Amino acid sequence: MTDLDRAVARMFCIGFDGYTIPPHVEKLIDRGISGVALFRRNVESPRQFARLCADLKHRAGRPFIVCVDQEGGRVLRLRDSAFTDIPSMRDLGKANEENLAVQIGRVLARELRAVNGDLNFAPVLDVDTNPKNPVIGDRSLGGSPEMVARLGVALIRGIQGEGVAACGKHFPGHGDTWQDSHFDLPRLPHGMGRLGAIELAPFRAAVRAGVATIMTAHVVYEGIDPKFPATLSKEILTGVLREQLGFGGVIISDDMEMNAISEHFGWEESIVQATAAGVDLFMVCHDAQRQESALDVLRDAVTRGLVDRERIDQANLRVVKMFTQYVKPPAEEDPMGVIGNAEHRAVAERIRKLAGATSSAPAHDPTEP
Repeated sequence: MTDLDRAVARMFCIGFDGYTIPPHVEKLIDRGISGVALFRRNVESPRQFARLCADLKHRAGRPFIVCVDQEGGRVLRLRDSAFTDIPSMRDLGKANEENLAVQIGRVLARELRAVNGDLNFAPVLDVDTNPKNPVIGDRSLGGSPEMVARLGVALIRGIQGEGVAACGKHFPGHGDTWQDSHFDLPRLPHGMGRLGAIELAPFRAAVRAGVATIMTAHVVYEGIDPKFPATLSKEILTGVLREQLGFGGVIISDDMEMNAISEHFGWEESIVQATAAGVDLFMVCHDAQRQESALDVLRDAVTRGLVDRERIDQANLRVVKMFTQYVKPPAEEDPMGVIGNAEHRAVAERIRKLAGATSSAPAHDPTEP
């Protein structure tokens, strides 16, 4: 295996089915992938999940990142009754207390770290401006850019203060769409004037607060780049996020197999274009064949001169720097002393009480594969 093979593989995280490590995942670990994104399909119990994450890290024999969508409300991958039932972000917005946002961020991070997780794909920094939005809605802290920025930063402080990487999403904003990028390619007419006034405010604040990672939106912003969604747009990822907002952390793609990408752009084109646009770490969460081919596509693109090797090296440097700070070896302790303890549940209930809400009973989660 060449240095280029390893450098390309480091730009990928994958998903898989089941409670143990499948053979194709072992093969990809050997090729050098950075880590995994795990879902409810991988969770049987807290102890089983902690063991799975530990087994993945041991199998890699190197720093290996475990990523989970643990937002609150509808989007909770760790939803076993033992875990704290985290309120929706809409309820946190209704409570509107920064200290509570910090505390619930700590709860999220402590319970994720207890089962050997390293990166939480949270907080959602989308501003909820469209009541017909089918995918964001109560995942957003609210309709005020100022409030989303203020509480979003508080969540980041809580999550990262406990040694877990946070991820602001979905850049530069998914809150005004009326289509779900899991199924369609949303398009918005917005240019920099609108984005600067509404959507970008929470991300700007998150960058200033030192958020470790930012996830892209599979949404076309016609006023900036009428051809490509943000994930594939150099104008948005490099021009706006890197150069205008000054973000120096890891840019993570939303799942590249979502229909917004897979049904509208060729697989090879998407991987090459997103790399050139500025993506540092790709999520490919479903199909084993596509996971294998993505590594081959990017390696071949570098070999053929379609992607500069310097771009790969830049991505690797950012990923390794983030790993140094947030990726930890498996914990030796039993996680059950941390998960769902009285202190954690009291924070969640305090938010619900202030929001006038009841328990976040499982509901349809549009993000779950």
